[in-house]
Amino acid sequence: MRTIVSEVPVGESIGRVETQFYTFGTEADPFVLECGSSLSEVTLAYETYGELNADASNAILVFHALTGSQHAAGFNPEIPEIGEIWTDENHLGWWNGFIGPGKPFDTNKYFVVCANYLGGCYGSTGPGSINPETGRRYGSSFPNVCFADMVDSQVQLLGHLGIDKLHAVAAGSTGGVLALSLATRYPDLVEIVVPFATGTHTTALQRIHNYEQINAIQTDPNFEGGDYYDGPGPTSGLALARMISHKTFVSLKDLAMRARDEVLDIDDGDGFYALTHPLESYMRHQGDKFVKRFDANSYVRIMHAWQTFDLVREAGLEDLSELFTACKHQRYMVFTIDSDVCFYPDEQQEMVRYLELADVPYRWITVHSDKGHDSFLLEPELYTPHLVATLEGY
Repeated sequence: MRTIVSEVPVGESIGRVETQFYTFGTEADPFVLECGSSLSEVTLAYETYGELNADASNAILVFHALTGSQHAAGFNPEIPEIGEIWTDENHLGWWNGFIGPGKPFDTNKYFVVCANYLGGCYGSTGPGSINPETGRRYGSSFPNVCFADMVDSQVQLLGHLGIDKLHAVAAGSTGGVLALSLATRYPDLVEIVVPFATGTHTTALQRIHNYEQINAIQTDPNFEGGDYYDGPGPTSGLALARMISHKTFVSLKDLAMRARDEVLDIDDGDGFYALTHPLESYMRHQGDKFVKRFDANSYVRIMHAWQTFDLVREAGLEDLSELFTACKHQRYMVFTIDSDVCFYPDEQQEMVRYLELADVPYRWITVHSDKGHDSFLLEPELYTPHLVATLEGY
């Protein structure tokens, strides 16, 4: 445990927090992945908020989305184990409006856990980590990980924390897929499931967008097959990948509102085209900002997990209609965002149809927002009444 001395931003109800680390696995007892490979040692970076009660019945597991981290709430200005990619953009918890005293995930009542994905770059074992068998960064040798592997590793963490059953699991976007994986593969581990803006399979449009991003990174001359840690790295490819994805996270209306009134003076290389519109400079800014806080190898690994996830196969089933057959004792709170163009509303409609087929209790709320997919990160006031009612059982 470390104590970080720093000023807490005004208004932060949780205040300063710190990342903790849990390591498991040995050469004799490695962590086996869905792909058949294994890791002799796995470290998960995680944070907790609130107190676990005497019978460990008040725990809520939160999965972060695609490029999130274990830092879901409060203020964490420095994680020495991570280094310079822990930029100012990371310091405030990504779900700070949802987690804390008196908030939907009320830390006066609940013990909230959030961990960085296996394969990530914020302290959990990933391609940028040191391989204990070689003493060098994994780089290209890091195996492919699936969403199921990410879930399995966090189930190990729950056991370490003394949690045998979760009061709830909650997450949005790709984190919502992990929540569904946990709920359907470990049905007795959780009582309440809260998926925000997510789906049960990779759609054709998602697959195309994801491939574009993977291709942007892997064709960057500085990618070096993933072994770029001693060089400049694929910053151009990673920035382009972020621009491709960002347009699916924010509605077009909100993009136009966010864009600056003037075109930034940015050198676009040797091409003839110069930036001509605030939207272009805004997207370029998003890409340039992102490369400072994320690792390209982790991005490709998480993209691969999204491209290949199969909730049906991973749960040992034959068809999506069977997905929730073991979940009758669970309760679901499904959130749709009407302006979402990353996980479109019809994806939650399909999910609800499968819940109905399995006779699983659910609530389904459509949130009306101009923010697009990112609404579940930005607008706690639209979700709070439904979350509180669900978590408190009324």
